[in-house]
Amino acid sequence: MRFNLIGLALLLLSQTAWCAAKIENWQTPQGSRIYYVRTAGLPMVDVRVVFDAGSARDEAQFGVAALTSALLDSGAGELSADDIAQSFESVGANYSAGVSEDMAWLAVRTLTEKALFDKALATFETVLSKPAFNQADFEREKARTLAGLKHREESPGELAGIAFNKALYGDHPYAHPEAGVVETVAGFSADDLKSFYQKYYVAANAMVVIVGDVSREQAEQTANQLLSKLPVGSKPAEIPAVTMPSKASKQHIEFPSTQTHVMVGLPGTYRKDPDYFALYVGNHILGGGSMVSRLFEEVREKRGLAYGAYSVFAPMYRQGPFMMSLQTRNDQTEQALEVLLKTFNEFLDKGPSDKELTAAKQNITGGFAMRFDTNSKLTDYVAMIGFYQQPLDYLDTFQSNVEAISIEQIKDAFKRRVKPELLQTVTVGAGK
Repeated sequence: MRFNLIGLALLLLSQTAWCAAKIENWQTPQGSRIYYVRTAGLPMVDVRVVFDAGSARDEAQFGVAALTSALLDSGAGELSADDIAQSFESVGANYSAGVSEDMAWLAVRTLTEKALFDKALATFETVLSKPAFNQADFEREKARTLAGLKHREESPGELAGIAFNKALYGDHPYAHPEAGVVETVAGFSADDLKSFYQKYYVAANAMVVIVGDVSREQAEQTANQLLSKLPVGSKPAEIPAVTMPSKASKQHIEFPSTQTHVMVGLPGTYRKDPDYFALYVGNHILGGGSMVSRLFEEVREKRGLAYGAYSVFAPMYRQGPFMMSLQTRNDQTEQALEVLLKTFNEFLDKGPSDKELTAAKQNITGGFAMRFDTNSKLTDYVAMIGFYQQPLDYLDTFQSNVEAISIEQIKDAFKRRVKPELLQTVTVGAGK
């Protein structure tokens, strides 16, 4: 059994909850932005380095950002993949990496005892600044990725998601799946990954998030150590604006499944959107509030047409998707879709009731502190705040921003931003 010191610390010490987080921020001479939060209670720290290097930067090489990220710890400097894994494990540290449409990140969680921290940070620095992209490692990871992409073709839900994003975004960088497609990934070489890394994994394009039981001085030293070996480079051009669909569309993909996946939506909200809180609270009532939402009530509770129905806004740097979704028996697809759209149109026309708005606000704000009651959750929030350059008091003002939303604001925002005549509908299933 793996002996994980962090796991032991989490088991022995109670988790600390924050009502708010004091986020400190500064910038290095190379242009890197640093975000730091001091937390007490656990002798541990989360360090995350974030780059504007998500799948939206793939250009024509769909999947190159994801494959680059996956290969970072496969060998770095003089260390093999096993060396890296053993080095982290020997001090109880956890390494992780990933990509989204907008960003790529790599992170380490480690205890703050000096000897353990220093070793974990040195290994992390090597992975960050000296990835080898060895041919053998590249071929293995590429083969694993291709196998995953081929397996994805057997999932109706995955196929629906891919078709849905394409319908919403056309030729925009948000249109393709993060992992890429077989046709592009099959053509990659190790040099393609090296080129992507060299262009985007640079100090001017970097952000460092440090959350844990370390001082400001230690945080500064940590950030400087991690960034010192990176070339300065430059920030990439902004991701292009999203063009809204010109008209509604409906696409069906035949698939031999007993259930049909239904997705309906259009490009929605972005992180700096002045309508964000009105859309967020309104969506909680429409379909984001799980079993207390209108879509769930109308589709499942009243008619039993699906196990669940939901809606979501996924804000990104540009407009992320607004999606309403459900799964239903193939022979009930048209009925379920009709109910979903009717419920949406009624919400658009009349907005929520006073009772629904009050309940939604209580539900959202009542459990808010639990959203960042661990180092890991808080790091996620601070990374979002930093990357999208939200106000540093975002967590302090979140609940008051929610409480300030009125029914009229919700109705106004939805009518301006979620137009029924532009909705894109994708269904994947059998026997239509």
